[in-house]
Amino acid sequence: MMTAHDIFARATIIPVMTVTDIDSAVSLGRVLYKQGYEVLEVTLRTSAAVHAIEELRRQLPNALIGAGTVLNKKDLQLVTTVGAQFAISPGATPDLLKAGREADIPLIPGVATVSEVMQGIEYGYNEFKLFPAAAIGGVKLLKSIDAPLAGVKFCPTGGINESNYKDYLALPNVSCVGGSWII
Repeated sequence: MMTAHDIFARATIIPVMTVTDIDSAVSLGRVLYKQGYEVLEVTLRTSAAVHAIEELRRQLPNALIGAGTVLNKKDLQLVTTVGAQFAISPGATPDLLKAGREADIPLIPGVATVSEVMQGIEYGYNEFKLFPAAAIGGVKLLKSIDAPLAGVKFCPTGGINESNYKDYLALPNVSCVGGSWII
């Protein structure tokens, strides 16, 4: 099974797609993939998202298509059923962390505090989404927690843009960044 580490290794920037119709999602996915973005995240914020994941998987078989804004076990099961290859959550409840360990696809839980990271580690996670990165300290926070959380890797999202993404990517505990600015 693919792991969160594998996903982080294939991405420097993960475009975050909020789609309103399937045709536009597929067109956008094709453009992004041709530009070198192999890992794409479709947020579960619209009624078109689930079908867009299915269609992107069908039409872009070499891309890694994941579901974002996965909030609970039900969401995780749904996106797994439609072919998502990974799931990303803005947070991490104990039920979601447990469901992620039992899922057939990797879950990348969202964290905003060291305590949340520690809880995730207790469930066997080492890769996390840091959200909302810029609002909670961004680069300064990640620098501060690198030593006490050795071996933990992050994909910061939330406030990442063309003027600051390189600052995040320069950090040893950041594997990739995510955002919609790339779109």
